Amino acid sequence: MSGWITSGRMYAVTPAVEEGWRVLLGQIAADAGVALEFLSYPAPQPLEVLWSRPDLGAVFMCGYPLALGLAPVVPIAAPIPAADWAGGRAAYRTNLIVRRDAPYRQLEDSFGARAGYTVAHSQSGFNAFRHHLLRYRTPARPSLYASMTGNLTAARGVLDAVIEGQIDIGPLDSYWHLLLEHSAPEVTRGVRVLATTELTPIPTFVAAAGADAAMVAALRASFVAAASRPWFAACREPLQLAGFEHVDSAAYRMYLDWDREAKAAGYELPA
Repeated sequence: MSGWITSGRMYAVTPAVEEGWRVLLGQIAADAGVALEFLSYPAPQPLEVLWSRPDLGAVFMCGYPLALGLAPVVPIAAPIPAADWAGGRAAYRTNLIVRRDAPYRQLEDSFGARAGYTVAHSQSGFNAFRHHLLRYRTPARPSLYASMTGNLTAARGVLDAVIEGQIDIGPLDSYWHLLLEHSAPEVTRGVRVLATTELTPIPTFVAAAGADAAMVAALRASFVAAASRPWFAACREPLQLAGFEHVDSAAYRMYLDWDREAKAAGYELPA
């Protein structure tokens, strides 16, 4: 492999935040002694194509497709959001959002309305939403919503669909939401969080399975030590970031349990 790429695509919520990731990842690479080329890969370019590249050096990947084996990758390290709800861990949850002026006061109030999700291989935008809804289904009420719009592609697609009134409720990655609220609060002002799912492992930076083990180890050490470096202070606030921790593939296996549980209940899609 002649070169390796890095990208903050999953959490490049605005150009300013993407620039923050470019700076941070450049520092990580320099500390590790690894040459990484920053790749801007804006939506709606498919993440599946990005994850399948053989030159991945350090690129965000969702834990559900990682567990599903959608691409041959090796986890490196995952971000620790600078938010009380993260509990100082590399964790996140899904915010179930509605318009600020919506009449709903609890999740059950939204049943019978219109919902949506991102893509079927997304943890925050699909699997977590489905898992959370599963407890509310009964034999008399196998479907909770009047309609379910799929393939909204990414978190921004869900946010826009709620704001524009195309759907009444949708799932939003809590770290993505935090970053956008901080970087562009005017965009999120029209929505509020109606309910949240449980806390689970957050998306991680990954390398291609064919990457040299020494390179992966050097990058992992650099990510984990980042919060102690002098340069990190400038990245902490724009990226709402407390640091990084190493996670391995086993951390994401619980997502397969959620998938099996839903399918065993005949709940292939959130509905």
